[in-house]
Amino acid sequence: MKGQLKAASLASCLGLALGLSATASADNHVLDVVTDPSFVPFEMMDQDTGEMVGFDMDIIAEVAERAGFEYNLRTMDFNGIIPAVQTGNVDIAIAGITITDERAEIVDFSDPYYDSGLRLLVNADDDSIQNVEDLEGKSVGTKIGSTSYDFLQENLGDAADITPYPGSSDMYMALLGGSVDAVFYDAPNVGYFSQTRGEGRTQVVGPLYEGQQYGIVFVKGSEWVEPVNEALASMKEDGTYDEIHAKWFGSPSGE
Repeated sequence: MKGQLKAASLASCLGLALGLSATASADNHVLDVVTDPSFVPFEMMDQDTGEMVGFDMDIIAEVAERAGFEYNLRTMDFNGIIPAVQTGNVDIAIAGITITDERAEIVDFSDPYYDSGLRLLVNADDDSIQNVEDLEGKSVGTKIGSTSYDFLQENLGDAADITPYPGSSDMYMALLGGSVDAVFYDAPNVGYFSQTRGEGRTQVVGPLYEGQQYGIVFVKGSEWVEPVNEALASMKEDGTYDEIHAKWFGSPSGE
């Protein structure tokens, strides 16, 4: 995603040990994988263990085992992830990253592994905002470097006060604190917040905008795209993907 590359911080789970195939152990493929530490429930820090957990973390762990590589996990602000992969500072990124033609010009994507979109979140007692058009003359928070920010710029421009935040928790706290009138961001993250910390205080409104698909990101020309695609396909075929999905979101059929 767009934005200047920011300094990466080592996650406490750096050097994550995985059960790997004999081939992976013999060849000793150790890759650098980066994620965003604040995109719940895809990736987030477990405050009790100090480890990164979430849907994406379970996906990459299973993919690594099947594709035949170990990995060191790093975290950084979302807007620095695509530049980090593009420049080869990391090998792979997984962070709820939307597949776009623009990004595909500078990095490679895996096959899609999650269907998503963009949604609006407002305060529970606010009936004045029901769709993006209602944001005209109002303030809306979103995330730096995200497709939701691009969408707002293209569809509203100066008609609304668009404020990009470095982390998703920042924009949600801004909404609850009255600094913005709405939040516009990835549907699963918005929905998760509305059902957890925002329960009773926020509501999701309007349609699903910009049907999107998430992909795992690689350096251009990476040899790991095909093995990862094969791993994802086998996970879906044998039911492992459905098990991981159910753990974090419920049954895929209920999407």
